[in-house]
Amino acid sequence: MKVGIGIGSAYYNGEDWQELVQYTMAADSMGVDYVWSAEAWGMDAVVPLAYIAAKTQHIKLGTGIIQISSRVPPMIAMTAQSLRTVSNNRFVLGLGVSGPQVVEGLHGASFAKPLSRLRECVEIIRLGLNSERVAYQGEHYVLPRPGGEGKPIRLSQPPAPDLPIYLATLGPKAMEMTGELANGWIGTSFVPEHADVFMAPLQRGLEKSGRTLSDLDIQVGGSLEISDDVERLIEARRPAMAFTLGGMGSAQTNFYNDAFSRAGYEEDAKKVQALWVSGKKEEAIRAVPDEMVLKTNLIGTREMVIERIKAYAAVGVTTLRVSTTGANWKERTESLAEATDLVHSISV
Repeated sequence: MKVGIGIGSAYYNGEDWQELVQYTMAADSMGVDYVWSAEAWGMDAVVPLAYIAAKTQHIKLGTGIIQISSRVPPMIAMTAQSLRTVSNNRFVLGLGVSGPQVVEGLHGASFAKPLSRLRECVEIIRLGLNSERVAYQGEHYVLPRPGGEGKPIRLSQPPAPDLPIYLATLGPKAMEMTGELANGWIGTSFVPEHADVFMAPLQRGLEKSGRTLSDLDIQVGGSLEISDDVERLIEARRPAMAFTLGGMGSAQTNFYNDAFSRAGYEEDAKKVQALWVSGKKEEAIRAVPDEMVLKTNLIGTREMVIERIKAYAAVGVTTLRVSTTGANWKERTESLAEATDLVHSISV
């Protein structure tokens, strides 16, 4: 299996940027396969990767994710081509729809019909990457703009038809579209014991495009930490799970909560969400079941972690995105080296 890491977050503003760069450079030298740069309302996903491209040699650089409502599709294609050039062909384009609070609140765009908007966005990006003239008649995008002086334009950068596009999706129809259109899936809320919730729609989409599961890079994961004090590991991660179930979206629209509900955790997921949105955050944290934390992370004794890695591999996961812990960046880097060696050494 391959290994990926993430940098940035919704609230990340570059406070420890140089340490993060050193961490990523160390990841590159130890054989980590991917680094994904997040964006929400802090640092964007693109600029950090451009900087890191100059500091690394082998690691693949992915946007995890570019919010499609924040940029027009041809600009996303141009950015992808530019990052491909400056990274010596190591760039991976990760896309997602984000959520209504960010899309409508921060970008001033409509969130309605996100699935068809994502499909159209990918199709237009492909036109740009293939060096075709960008002419498109869709429900959400019409290029050139009607009634004006615009004309279909071909992007001038060299064509990049093989530039990988990954989609961050969760709902069944979105997962099916991922299997149909994408080179990889950036997954979350994934429980190997309930993998069919995601794999079945992916398979349907792959069949539409004449492909199989082996043609798709499936990237999921969680926190990886080895310790005999399993209860401490669970308690440390309970707040993050409560936030995912209750705060990642609105009370009406939370794709993560929906995914866990489909995986058999509906009662717990809805209970935690109700507590969180009513302001009872401490109660919400306490309401998170141990099982949800254990099955969505790679934590526990060494034997437990090895079994979890094998469980992910057995259901078709090809890349584990791992987050390591430590009191400082030195300890986090040492933990990442141990995790990378462990994941790379395991085969099913």
